[in-house]
Amino acid sequence: MAAIQAGKRGRSVLVIEHSQKIGKKILISGGGRCNFTNKHAGPENYISKNPHFCKSALARFTPQDFIDLVEKHGIAYHEKKLGQLFCDGLAQEIVTLLESECREAGVEIVVKTKVEKILKGQKFEAWTDQGIFTGSSLIIATGGLSIPKMGATPFAYQIAEQYKHKIIPPRPGLVPLLWNEEDLEAYADLTGIAVDAIVTCGKKTFRENILFTHRGLSGPAILQISSYWAEGQTIAINLLPDRDLFMELKESRANKLQIFDLLCKHLPRRVAQKWTEIYTSDKSIVECSDKELEYVSQQIQEWKFVPAGTEGYDKAEVTSGGVDTAEISSKTMESNLCTGLYFVGESLDVTGQLGGYNFQWAWASGFSAGQAA
Repeated sequence: MAAIQAGKRGRSVLVIEHSQKIGKKILISGGGRCNFTNKHAGPENYISKNPHFCKSALARFTPQDFIDLVEKHGIAYHEKKLGQLFCDGLAQEIVTLLESECREAGVEIVVKTKVEKILKGQKFEAWTDQGIFTGSSLIIATGGLSIPKMGATPFAYQIAEQYKHKIIPPRPGLVPLLWNEEDLEAYADLTGIAVDAIVTCGKKTFRENILFTHRGLSGPAILQISSYWAEGQTIAINLLPDRDLFMELKESRANKLQIFDLLCKHLPRRVAQKWTEIYTSDKSIVECSDKELEYVSQQIQEWKFVPAGTEGYDKAEVTSGGVDTAEISSKTMESNLCTGLYFVGESLDVTGQLGGYNFQWAWASGFSAGQAA
């Protein structure tokens, strides 16, 4: 996106890609259909030490601007839910769109080219295994540490530090959370079950599916909350949103139901069974005191989960943290410490929520840098 914009301005532009082909992360996103933006993307959907930093770029290149590009290239798309837009076909269509726009703007792309070092004299010099390339501007769009098997490296942070930039410590974001030992023993056999839930950590709350896995909890609501979770914090999970379980349990006394039977009406059978085993003494509802019924409902509607950690960069969709935005222009993405050096996308300390927001930040920040470089 940065290259396209710079090329449209008549600049001579080279994209250096160390992988064998461009857009590898685009190709695997959204289950291969690429969740290319979110209609509702706004500053409130991003996490950063400076929450205002993303405002300018997001205002200058909006989700509609990318939708216009998608429509210009005749790509069929649909809204899945919550403003998330996906290709009807394959993610390759988005890569082809970007390649085609690059070609039109006169941008040259080289692949399988490893940058060994960056020097700056009159101009920037990119020393690579294919020779030395020079340019008056250098845009770093190499992402974070997520999904190393796709080629992720700390290159952006190394260049930032070379030019005296501070780095907000990177950590995995949008990542599954791990069971602690006790929970592993209790819940690992629920692997594969998904439940609609409200998940809360601190002041942040998300409602979507959670997924039980053999290692911990995943699913959209867990991935969302993981970006806000810090080690040692407790996550509260409501497995039965929209219901007053305590009231339902009390009202069910009249028909002498077992607690398990009532839970089965609202939860997957194995989950109902597990919670009955762990949190009730298998009494019928009529035998339970109000206090016992309240305890059971709390364990389902305020279930406390203290993760042992995350599944790390291998499974993280994004990297939180990155180049400190305090030393970057929010309008142009240019370094305040080194003229002509730009950082965009995931390399910066700007992390989007799940659902197309990180792509929109990539497009918007790339657009801003490409307009200025």
